[in-house]
Amino acid sequence: MADTFTSLFLAALALSVTVRIWLARRHIRHVRAHRETVPAGFAERIPLAAHWKAADYTVARVRFGLAGLAVETALLLALTLGGGLAALSAFWSAHADGLWYGLALILSVLAISGAVDVPLSAWRQFVIEERFGFNRMTPALFVADLAKGAALGSAIGTPLVLAVLWLMAAMGGLWWLYVWAFWSAFNLLLLFVYPTWIAPLFNKFAPLADGETKTRVEALLARCGFRSEGLFVMDGSKRSAHGNAYFTGFGNNKRIVFFDTLLERLQPAEIEAVLAHELGHFRHRHVQQRIALMFAASLAFLAVLGQLVDAPWFFAGLGVADAAAHGQAMALVLFFLALPAFTFPLTPLGSLLSRRNEFEADRYAAAHARADDLVRALVKLYEDNAATLTPDPLHSLFYDSHPPAAIRIARLQQADA
Repeated sequence: MADTFTSLFLAALALSVTVRIWLARRHIRHVRAHRETVPAGFAERIPLAAHWKAADYTVARVRFGLAGLAVETALLLALTLGGGLAALSAFWSAHADGLWYGLALILSVLAISGAVDVPLSAWRQFVIEERFGFNRMTPALFVADLAKGAALGSAIGTPLVLAVLWLMAAMGGLWWLYVWAFWSAFNLLLLFVYPTWIAPLFNKFAPLADGETKTRVEALLARCGFRSEGLFVMDGSKRSAHGNAYFTGFGNNKRIVFFDTLLERLQPAEIEAVLAHELGHFRHRHVQQRIALMFAASLAFLAVLGQLVDAPWFFAGLGVADAAAHGQAMALVLFFLALPAFTFPLTPLGSLLSRRNEFEADRYAAAHARADDLVRALVKLYEDNAATLTPDPLHSLFYDSHPPAAIRIARLQQADA
């Protein structure tokens, strides 16, 4: 049984890696093939030089993604079938037991993964983003962010992991149900505390200044019957030239946040239209739907893990012999390391749901602001963020959470007609 599971794991991993490489190469070829001509619907709005930049930026990011995929796959195999986890378990079992052994094992795996990701993140930020004029982060800020993230992760993660391991050990055969309830409650708590306690550790937030933009935004919120704790501007420019706007928080703790780079680039009417799109997500309860979907998926995955936690073939099939000696912490690590290989085929379903939500939010924006203002805002954002206007259709279908630019703009123009 263990050999069979090893074969299934390797087959699932090989399939996911092969498809990801194939889609990436398709995407690169397609973007390059359309590099020399701006699509007809954008020819009067986006200069050819900006189109070239978007194509080159897309190719650079996809190529880097392939390098990251190679590192990610090598680390996964090294930890599992390569014996890395077994070696970590042997080391920690000699120095700790019970919950502390489980905590040490899980945190060491997270630390190894984080250490591997640091040079990749640095290359992405200081080479790729720098090359295309998007990086505004200094090395000192990069290191500070890493330190803050590690400290915050330890402060939150340590009691979280201990609580999960205790529930796994103390709650009998239905431990997975108790863990799911605790995990769900924890995530809801994070949604409430993130805006006021966590986000300010990394960015400064200032109230949106009085003026035409604030007047338009407040009028839009009144028309849509939306209440928030406040309107804020985030200093996104200290890290990147990319612009964005988002909602954060949950329930009565919602905040509307604009990147300062977005406010610098868009006109008040365009900002109003972008916000109307974001309001559409709330009006259609997309946030609640995604939370419910996340909770349902986590319940299903934990229920599966509940069946595997005492299965020797599961441990042995992933390179860890003697299941009884390693316990539930090892089962937790193995499960969530192997899971992405088996769930990769579900990726396009999530992308499809997200694109449908984007179309719904666009329709809402067109009904409560001017569709042409949203079109102008999107075109500016496509140009400023160097987003390709010519993605490979299959790559886009598989991965993209937002509809392709040409399709999205065409629908908005029909709504404005």
